[in-house]
Amino acid sequence: MPLKPARTLRTSPYRPVLTHATLRRLLPGFAVSSLGDGMAVVGVSWLAIELAPAAERGLWVALAAAAYTLSGAVGAVLLGRFLRHRSPSRLVACDALLRATVLGAIPVCHALGTLGIELYVVLLALSSVLHSWGQAGVYTLLAGLLPERDHVAGNAVLSGIGSLSTVLGPPLAGALILRGGAVTVIAVDAATFLVLAATFLFGAPHEEAAPAPRGPAPGESGSRTAGFAVIRRTPALLGLLGLSSVFFCLFGPVYVALPLHVSEGLGGPAGLLAAFYTAFGIGAVLGSVLAGYLSRLPMWPATTGIVVAFGLFLLPTGLGAPTAVAVAGFAAAGLLWPPYAALSTALFQRSAPRHLLPQTLAASSAVRVLSVPLGTALGGPLVAGLGARETLLVSAVSIAVLGVAAAGAARAAQRGRS
Repeated sequence: MPLKPARTLRTSPYRPVLTHATLRRLLPGFAVSSLGDGMAVVGVSWLAIELAPAAERGLWVALAAAAYTLSGAVGAVLLGRFLRHRSPSRLVACDALLRATVLGAIPVCHALGTLGIELYVVLLALSSVLHSWGQAGVYTLLAGLLPERDHVAGNAVLSGIGSLSTVLGPPLAGALILRGGAVTVIAVDAATFLVLAATFLFGAPHEEAAPAPRGPAPGESGSRTAGFAVIRRTPALLGLLGLSSVFFCLFGPVYVALPLHVSEGLGGPAGLLAAFYTAFGIGAVLGSVLAGYLSRLPMWPATTGIVVAFGLFLLPTGLGAPTAVAVAGFAAAGLLWPPYAALSTALFQRSAPRHLLPQTLAASSAVRVLSVPLGTALGGPLVAGLGARETLLVSAVSIAVLGVAAAGAARAAQRGRS
């Protein structure tokens, strides 16, 4: 007999998250900002195309994309001394205010006729300096508001909002570009960060998210690398960060190989490439719903199993399977992305000392944010040497092998402890 909707809601792992008084105030602002980020995926690159000289567009598009993400890793390392005492909600608000201000300067400069491609890339880099700290603030606040049993569900809700934005954001950006150019997308993105800043400044009770009072351990006070020290001293976190970094790096070549495989290997239009990404995004939305039900799974077997399955689902594309099968494989891989993010973040939330959780999450974000660009950079030589389809195959097999090796190493370490 099917469950009644009311009973399903009562037993859902997401009920404590969606009915929490504070989170109900914060999640709408987070959703608005995530939608802006989904639009920026298209807007940032397209404005670089509009501004750059025709002969150098490829270089400047790559620089713009890198500037919008990589400076957050630098900020995570260099700004720890100044930000480590900020409450999690203040970290989110500071990141959002910086992004709103600097991104908002881009359409202003464009209107004044002073926006060149060099200034554009500089402004993108400045806007993201605090992004690792903003992300750390969100997940630290979540860990403080919810009991440990609800951390995975809370992480999954945030991941689901982000996944949905990757489905809805690009089409909205395309419509805005047709009406007002790519700079309009950047202006809207800046406005969404103002909404996020206001939400966390006025909607989050700062004392509720404050870390438990506790003096720092010897050597931790004032250290800009305290988060890295926590990871280094905690084998589970060090192993998980290593697994995540290599996993994301091995996925990076897909961003280079897939467009070339679609356009040259399959002779398909841009719409086919969009179908791959849309399928991945739809799978990720469904995976976000699934993730909340996985909180009772043992962390390491679940995360390593996800990595193995992710690689296997990418195999059809690398093996030259029929297009429908390859797109379905991407959808299945997308289904696994949010559970991996939710489970791995929950392990950090449970393992790091509470008073050092923001620094630890920022350090983790700094390392992981470097992984995909590094893999993407490696994708160019791989495609040149092996071919696009072969690069996709190497990426898929390597990811699956990584998951198997990580699972074996975890079992060996467990036997050694026993």
